[in-house]
Amino acid sequence: MATVQVEIRMAAFDPWEELSVWGGHAAASAVFIGRVRATAMDGRVLQALELEHYPGLCERLLEAMAERLRQTHAADRVLVLHRVGRLSPGEPIVLVAVEADHRGPAQHCAADLLEELKHRAPFWKREWCGDQGVWLNSNTSLWASDSRARGLSPEP
Repeated sequence: MATVQVEIRMAAFDPWEELSVWGGHAAASAVFIGRVRATAMDGRVLQALELEHYPGLCERLLEAMAERLRQTHAADRVLVLHRVGRLSPGEPIVLVAVEADHRGPAQHCAADLLEELKHRAPFWKREWCGDQGVWLNSNTSLWASDSRARGLSPEP
């Protein structure tokens, strides 16, 4: 049984189906399912999100991230599934699952891995809100939605 599994897929996947065959082997599991938002970064209605990556290199970098964090947090297993291609709002874009002997290592490893995926993984994103797509320069921070909800300005 592999300790780190990373896959980048063009085809849609059902996160719950993937978890049913992958997980359930440890005392604690932490799971994150990310879906494409319905709203673009500028607030317009999003029609689609397009993701590109550098095949081969991207997988190796994600595997290295996942393995480093698995060891750092003493987790048992890590799963990362990530979509590329053109996705519609609501479609699953990423699945991160971590198994460990205790909830703390599983949760901390999953949270740290998500932040690294958002800010260090070599994906390029283009939002489609009409006939022209707009390439994104950055991702939202972990606390971006909390800041907006409290009326605070977003992070630079």
